[in-house]
Amino acid sequence: MSGIAGRFSRLRSVYADAERKAPALARRFAAAGVRPQDFKNAASLNRLPVLKKERLLELQAAEPPFGGFLACDVAELAYIYVSPGPIFEPSPASDDTGHGMDMMFRSAGVGPEDVALNTWSYHLVPAGLLFDKGLRAVGATVIPTGTGNSELQAELLTALKPTVFLGSTAYFATLVEQLRKSGRTLPDAWALRHAFLGGEFGDWSAKRRAIESEFKLKTWSIYGAADFGLIGYEVEGHSGYRIHDDRYVQICDPVTGAPLAAGEAGEIVVTTLTPGWPMIRFGTGDLGRAINLAADGGVDWLAPIEGRVGAARKIREIFVYPDHLKALAARVDGLAEVRLRIGRDGHRETITLELLPSGAKAVATDAVLDCFRMLTRLRADHLVTIGSADAFTHAGPIAEDADARNV
Repeated sequence: MSGIAGRFSRLRSVYADAERKAPALARRFAAAGVRPQDFKNAASLNRLPVLKKERLLELQAAEPPFGGFLACDVAELAYIYVSPGPIFEPSPASDDTGHGMDMMFRSAGVGPEDVALNTWSYHLVPAGLLFDKGLRAVGATVIPTGTGNSELQAELLTALKPTVFLGSTAYFATLVEQLRKSGRTLPDAWALRHAFLGGEFGDWSAKRRAIESEFKLKTWSIYGAADFGLIGYEVEGHSGYRIHDDRYVQICDPVTGAPLAAGEAGEIVVTTLTPGWPMIRFGTGDLGRAINLAADGGVDWLAPIEGRVGAARKIREIFVYPDHLKALAARVDGLAEVRLRIGRDGHRETITLELLPSGAKAVATDAVLDCFRMLTRLRADHLVTIGSADAFTHAGPIAEDADARNV
């Protein structure tokens, strides 16, 4: 089946099964007065309110571990990822493509002749393993380095001659600096043909063009989420992201949840069409626009991501929520409130924590740093003690310096 009937037929089948197995999903349908058999077109799907990512975090905390949304037996899971929050993201054992990550590699022409240096984390969060699975699905050989140890990783670029790099743009720049410090001439010293880089706000396209020109390789980006993997991927000769066939994507008003027309900016809302951990009308918190809509109302092509519509911010590829800062203040003695400011030092995002003490006694800075790292897995760069609540330098719990995204 194809077109409107085909996609919505699959949607009805997946969610009819999920409704029987996932009590929270059944409650969500009941509250909206809908059943899976009602989902025959976009209008019927839109009767279901958007589920925000922050709300999923709350629901999992109230009904651990999965908030009642798991639609398969635990025995059918291969992995359970743990993103900061914490948010638990189950991954069914039936997945052998990295939740669609193979699509971006096939589109880029990566295959059995390629060797990939995968610097994304293999620890707790899904990035490293999902990319690994996608690479193996297209026959590529993987060097599973994960994060850190930049001196060794720089050497691996010249010793093992990988043709593919995967990692953040900032980490790519770090490895380049390491090699240049050791006297290597780039790109002569390596064999890279592709760099799959983590996107950045600001003039990301210009930065990619500069990397491609300087290092004689092709850069690629995807749009995905820890909750369900790939959402969209790039295709040579096209702008934006082509949407994964198993994702029904909408651009919605962040307040009302109503779908918006192509070209209008709104929250990216995703419905997955895969069993086990199905997410329906899930608000990612990302701000985007549709380049083109399919006949069934879903996004065909998605423009580059423009920012965030929620209170969370992505820092060094990790989401930080206001609740992290509330928890930090509650757990450290003598601390009344914490706010976070994002800055930039060269290629690297910096984190400044502004601390408001609850009394005259000095706050233990080591306790603040340790607790923040435990909650978010990020290292803070600077601590600033603020004399009064009125003296905070920015509004809101998390904010960015003017040049933090000017990349």
